[in-house]
Amino acid sequence: MAVLTPTVTLDQEINPWEAQSARFEFAARKLNLDEGLWKVLSSPSREVIVHFPVTMDDGRIEMFTGYRVQHSQARGPAKGGIRYSPDCTLDEVRALASWMTWKCAVVNIPFGGAKGGVICDPKKMTITELERMTRRYTAEIIEFIGPEKDVPAPDMNTNEQTMAWIMDTYSMHMRQTVTSVVTGKPLSLGGSRGRTEATGRGVMVACDESLRYLKMPIEGCRVIIQGFGNVGSNAARLMMEHGYKVIGIAEKDGGLFNPNGIDIHQLLEYKYRHNTLLGFRGAEAMPSEELILSECEILVPAAMENVITSRNAEKIKARILVEGANGPTTAVADEILAEKRIFVVPDILANAGGVTASYFEWVQDRQGYFWKEAIVNEQLETILRDSFDDVVRYAEAHNVNNRIAAYMLAIDRVAHTIKQRGLYA
Repeated sequence: MAVLTPTVTLDQEINPWEAQSARFEFAARKLNLDEGLWKVLSSPSREVIVHFPVTMDDGRIEMFTGYRVQHSQARGPAKGGIRYSPDCTLDEVRALASWMTWKCAVVNIPFGGAKGGVICDPKKMTITELERMTRRYTAEIIEFIGPEKDVPAPDMNTNEQTMAWIMDTYSMHMRQTVTSVVTGKPLSLGGSRGRTEATGRGVMVACDESLRYLKMPIEGCRVIIQGFGNVGSNAARLMMEHGYKVIGIAEKDGGLFNPNGIDIHQLLEYKYRHNTLLGFRGAEAMPSEELILSECEILVPAAMENVITSRNAEKIKARILVEGANGPTTAVADEILAEKRIFVVPDILANAGGVTASYFEWVQDRQGYFWKEAIVNEQLETILRDSFDDVVRYAEAHNVNNRIAAYMLAIDRVAHTIKQRGLYA
């Protein structure tokens, strides 16, 4: 297969919006996308920036900045998480919103893409401060969200409790309970069974399908996972139970390595008790930067953006890269991985299990009828397997790598919808 990947300057490499734009432009060019549709899809449809005060526990008033970016609503309500981070930027939120558009289109669910974020350090805030900030942020963006407009979900440093606060705040303003305004809620408030582990389950399905496509066995397949949050921990547990050998877990404060496989059940129990992986006796300590460069069949980056860059891509020894995180590989690194003929399952496919299960939750809330977990998992796996097949067939037909194929497939679906709808006024 010819190596066909976008190029950006090294200065642009770690800017997520620039990386997204480079991939979009390359895929759009391959599609011969109409110039007008190119303009429509290359930028978000709406960007909301809010600055709002919050009273802290000691009586101080602090100002916070929040974002909500809606990239596209052509195929349905916008959909995307809300993250709390001191490093949150508008460019990052823009990129994540556009990735959500392509992700929803790749798995063919009726959503567009959005993303939100608040610049804060949640580790330095109390639970009451986080609640007040969440409720005020929700009130600031309330006219832009809703079950038919834009449906938020958890992301980095937010969780089902955060979603409960958002749902309650929105419901108070609407004077009625509106469970379908967010997904990723507690089960008691209209959440869906299977939602918590859905992204990790989707990563496992992507690994299964990659091995099947490459005619490699699961037995003895060595896996290294970078990140042990919701996605990484659930992927690790499910994959171990499915017969994979998880030999490495890399976290911010250090990694663990065991060539015979790590007992993920014991590791989860250890982390729950100690709130760290450090000191776990079932594996050897190893620097995370070194661990992700170790020999394995599958590497799963499942934490942050820009983990695999031009600085380390050449040293990656995995045969398969399955992106559990959003944007873990830069566009420059893509070229290097393609030259090394590493089979990449891109983020907009590999981690789409979360938004697919969120779609199920939204449907259940609107129906007022909730599914058994087995049904959720069965429907999830069917959609992800079909989507994997769609992407690899597209890659073969157009002689491009999987990432560009996924972008081309997604852009084609969104552009087709816009053409069918036409432009108002």
